[in-house]
Amino acid sequence: MTFALPVSVLDQSPVSEGSTGAAALANTVDLARLVDELGYHRYWVAEHHGTPMLASPSPEVLIASIAARTSRIRVGSGGVMLPHYSPLKVAETFSMLSGLYPGRIDLGLGRAPGSDQQTMIALQRDRRQRAPDDFPEQLEELLAYLEDRFPERHPLARLARLPGRPETPEVWLLGSSPQSAIWAAELGLPYAFADFINPAGARLARAYRERFAPSDRLAAPHVAVAVSVICADTDVESEHLGASQRMAISMLRRGQPIEVPPVEKARHFLANDPAADAAADARRVIKGSPATVRAGLEQVAADYAADEVVVVTITHDHAARRRSYELVAAELRLHDLADAGVASR
Repeated sequence: MTFALPVSVLDQSPVSEGSTGAAALANTVDLARLVDELGYHRYWVAEHHGTPMLASPSPEVLIASIAARTSRIRVGSGGVMLPHYSPLKVAETFSMLSGLYPGRIDLGLGRAPGSDQQTMIALQRDRRQRAPDDFPEQLEELLAYLEDRFPERHPLARLARLPGRPETPEVWLLGSSPQSAIWAAELGLPYAFADFINPAGARLARAYRERFAPSDRLAAPHVAVAVSVICADTDVESEHLGASQRMAISMLRRGQPIEVPPVEKARHFLANDPAADAAADARRVIKGSPATVRAGLEQVAADYAADEVVVVTITHDHAARRRSYELVAAELRLHDLADAGVASR
């Protein structure tokens, strides 16, 4: 039976132990081309800085490369960490991408630094003091550029003549906290919740729906839930593959980020450090055969009353990651959804 909701992909460009960042980026482009053919709805790339585990500090560069090598799928950021940047620069960049790839570009925005505190300071142009926590003001300015909503006599109004017009990106707010849900609701934006970071987000999705203010951007609330998934031919194989991610997350929680380790190394580590394995359990991962994963995705989607599901998969072996997305697509019959024109917006 065909899955009822559009299914998308979040790719963090994981770097496998024994490989390179360049190979991780090539794998991202390869995976995007695959899921474009498989019927996934969106392909979002993440922003992380200063970590050996993820080769994804510049989503806009990957978006351009992916959009040029795919034909149907929407491509976007999951997300751009706006506090690091000038709203005008982000608006200009995504306007250009929208002009180059009309109707296919998403601008997912986040408030989190996507890095540790030291790296966050290094990203600042002025390091004499911490940048102000003015995300709402940044977001309002960015939307004013994209939507050409500055008052006529505003000193910045002329800058809203963006290079990619009349094309514009589809703007999303991303988050894993109560505040992001409130902002998305107040601004009438679609909201993507990172369940793979915080599995207790169903109540925040409800709060977003309850507080949602219809706008020219969006007439009704729209929730996407991003879920960690590892699918394999059997439940046992999936559990085996999941050891790599479990070890990587455990080390991250210790403040010791590593490249994604091989399965056997990870299994040995977890077997000899039960506390590390328990720490990894704080994050939800839907693992198993296609039928098991389907049941898990249906349950999470129901918990969030989601309008869309976003799948993020990390394995040491790129072939296993490709296989996971292939199995999910076949089980959910995503080609049928794409052929029927089922879309979130």
